[in-house]
Amino acid sequence: MTHLSLLRAAAGRVLAVALAAACAGATALRAAEPVRPLMRDFIGINGHTVQFKPKLYQPVASLVRDYHPVEWDLGKDTDFVTPFPSARNGVDWRQVYGGWQREGWRTDVSLMIETLPRAQWKDLAADSRAYAERFARALGPSSPNALVESAEIGNEPGKYNDADYRTIFEAMARGLRAGDPKLKVVTGNLTTGKSHDYAKSVTCISGLEDLYDVLNVHSYAQLDNWPTWHRSFPEDARLKEYLPDIRHVCEWRDAHAPGKEVWLTEFGYDSSTQKPKPTGDFKDWVGVTDEQQSQWIVRSWLVFATMPIQRAYLYFFNDEDTPQLHGAAGLTRKFQPKPSFHAVAHLQHTLGDFRFARVVLDRPGEALIHEYTHATDPKRRIWVAWSPTGSGRSASLELPTPPGRVERAERMPLRADEDPVVTLATGTPTVPLTESPLYLFLRLP
Repeated sequence: MTHLSLLRAAAGRVLAVALAAACAGATALRAAEPVRPLMRDFIGINGHTVQFKPKLYQPVASLVRDYHPVEWDLGKDTDFVTPFPSARNGVDWRQVYGGWQREGWRTDVSLMIETLPRAQWKDLAADSRAYAERFARALGPSSPNALVESAEIGNEPGKYNDADYRTIFEAMARGLRAGDPKLKVVTGNLTTGKSHDYAKSVTCISGLEDLYDVLNVHSYAQLDNWPTWHRSFPEDARLKEYLPDIRHVCEWRDAHAPGKEVWLTEFGYDSSTQKPKPTGDFKDWVGVTDEQQSQWIVRSWLVFATMPIQRAYLYFFNDEDTPQLHGAAGLTRKFQPKPSFHAVAHLQHTLGDFRFARVVLDRPGEALIHEYTHATDPKRRIWVAWSPTGSGRSASLELPTPPGRVERAERMPLRADEDPVVTLATGTPTVPLTESPLYLFLRLP
């Protein structure tokens, strides 16, 4: 063999080794990618202790998040030994969370340390750790009660300074771990920026990765803040804090806490039939219509499903039709279903057994199509198509070639008696596109 031939052979072997390594690396990367959650394990709703009606909300979700006031358990004495499963104020958590569980709900509890001012703690570290350990031992998944799957250390604990939050976070996380290692430990609301009244900086929990399982973020589609609190549709590129906030926490997770889950535990839209009072803090408040609330909630979940997060909980379950910020965010109005209730129930019924697979089409301001795959039957797919706008737009959309036969189509309903079925032209080369998602049921050969 000539010298040139030897060089070529050696180069060929190096290239083959490099290609093999690259392929192995790609395979390992694909294997490391987390499996997308089924939508029934992704869609959650915020409830509130004794006010939540677990049977009423069964059609919309099976994940519920509770605002659990720590003060109910401890009173004003932070070293009090709570007689779990009862709170100090007499509430029996077996009745509350047990009632939810009997109706098929899986419970995440936000331990609201905010109900106890920092100055009220006798020994911040020792008392909070002891409380958390007793809570986990009594209510965690390993306990005889087994009522709570996860616990958040604070909801929006911004009134605690960063040093105090880190102290109480570490103490409570250690207590929860000791009380029940199977209980998922979740942070309070985080931001990658500086701490503020409603969120703590991720720097507060940096270096404590062994003590928690989930990073927690709240985000609202706030286009303007005071005095209008005007919100916009989820795909609006003008939004600086909605999807970007979530992405920033995911990016921080990837860099500093790989393998941890990210949950969005608050998002939502307010729709009221009332006008705000002419005076006061909310006189210029601007809500959304009931139809927009329905569309933007459902589309938010569809957009969130494309992101590297594992859950998204809606704020809120019920409202009293109060025209102000967070005053009209419910799926029910005075416990009567709003249009959004029916839209979300249809989403759950349609996609609950499916998981997000891919973005089929993304034309900003024109059309989005996402594909979902069934949990056990890969030949069953659903395409969800909508206009990612907020102007009431409708159009005809020429579909990309689907991977199978379109068996039927349904549009997001707004009433209990509304027939969601949409009749498509033979061959379905085009579909009627609106701001209400259209579900195309596919069967692959």
